[in-house]
Amino acid sequence: MASGQAWRRPDSLRLRLLWGLLLPLLLLLSLDAYLTYRRSLAGANAAFDRMLHTSARAIANGISSHSGEIRVDIPYFALQMFESNAAGKVFYRVSDEKGRVLTGYEDLPAPARKGAGAPALQFSDADYLGEEVRLVSLRQTVRDMLTLRDQDVWVQVAETPESRQELARSLLLGSLLQEILLVLTLLLIVSLAVSRGLRPLRRLSAEVASRNEDDLEPLPKAGLPSELAPLVDALNLHGERLQRLFAARRRFIDDAAHQLKTPLAVMQTQAELALREEEPGEQRRQLRRLLAGLRQAGHMVAQLLQMSRLEPDNGQPIELERVDAAALAREVALEWAAAAHERGADLGYEGEDSVSVRGNRALLRELLNNLLDNALRYAGEGAVVTVEVRDGPHACLEVRDSGPGIPEAEREKVLLRFYRLAGERREGSGLGLAIVREIAGRHGARLSLDQAMEGGLRVGVHFPEC
Repeated sequence: MASGQAWRRPDSLRLRLLWGLLLPLLLLLSLDAYLTYRRSLAGANAAFDRMLHTSARAIANGISSHSGEIRVDIPYFALQMFESNAAGKVFYRVSDEKGRVLTGYEDLPAPARKGAGAPALQFSDADYLGEEVRLVSLRQTVRDMLTLRDQDVWVQVAETPESRQELARSLLLGSLLQEILLVLTLLLIVSLAVSRGLRPLRRLSAEVASRNEDDLEPLPKAGLPSELAPLVDALNLHGERLQRLFAARRRFIDDAAHQLKTPLAVMQTQAELALREEEPGEQRRQLRRLLAGLRQAGHMVAQLLQMSRLEPDNGQPIELERVDAAALAREVALEWAAAAHERGADLGYEGEDSVSVRGNRALLRELLNNLLDNALRYAGEGAVVTVEVRDGPHACLEVRDSGPGIPEAEREKVLLRFYRLAGERREGSGLGLAIVREIAGRHGARLSLDQAMEGGLRVGVHFPEC
């Protein structure tokens, strides 16, 4: 556990880049070391094979035949070569064509191939006295000057591989030292280049850190590398989103302060008047006014919160799904049936049995609630209110009434926040249709206000084709 905690991935971008370069370089260095050792060993083998051949040739030059007897004189040059190989062991043997040992180590392995067709020079690897040796076998033809008879003599020289391996390691070490120096130099150059390349990022970080908390102005991209442009664009986009979110919150706070200040002052006055009244009947009348004011304030607060949630800049996305708008309209109309009965209104549903739209069920319910609340509130007693859902390429949800309606010149204005028709005395906040417009906008739907056949207002929500 402690070792796992001690080894952690570097958090520095510079260290990540250096590690990303160092690890592949180490792998390449290991592969190159292996290949270099193989090449060095092959070169050492070739050099020492030539020395073995030279030694065998020197011994062969000292072989002579007199009266059928073969004599072997080991020259000083060959002995000197044997003594110079201090790192390894050297063995030799001279034998005639019948395999009889003339001089040297009798148990040294015989040539791999003999006879007239055998190569005159053979190199092979053999096992001698439990050690691996490199063996050269040289066939030398010797002529007896008296009998004029030729005989084949085999000269063999073998050595253990220590000298070859030592030479290969020496060559490898020299190559590795040079390559390690190159790798370190490369890492130093890369580190300096990375430090230089990260200067714009450090400048950008310093500029962001030095800004005030409320400074959300776009960051400049002048003088920055193209690789940092996406980061700056993302930071600027995030700043724009925060600005819109803060603006939405400020609007909500301003609207709440503006719209609730007067009702709260009125309710406070009514409560003070109720406390001063000694007659129970007058006191109850003041309390009823206070209760009506509380209901109106509560309704306004609920609608303000609705508006705040519906604004596109509040950072709360909505999830859309398949919703049966006809079934939802019948359900909401049934919920408002009691309120319509109390006001003497005739509330009914017309249209299709099932119409599927892509939307958010909770928001569509709020849309219907606001439309029906407006219709029942402003159409007056005895009014006829109809909810209708029609199918087609563009499904349409419609609420119409038989009330006084809205003049054509005012229809765009009533969609604004807190706008109320001149001379309107009925209680209201002026947010109902504004909320309907926001919900329709979040669904990509088109909102229309027209005169109904019944003479009142017809509000249509036309959904996009799905």
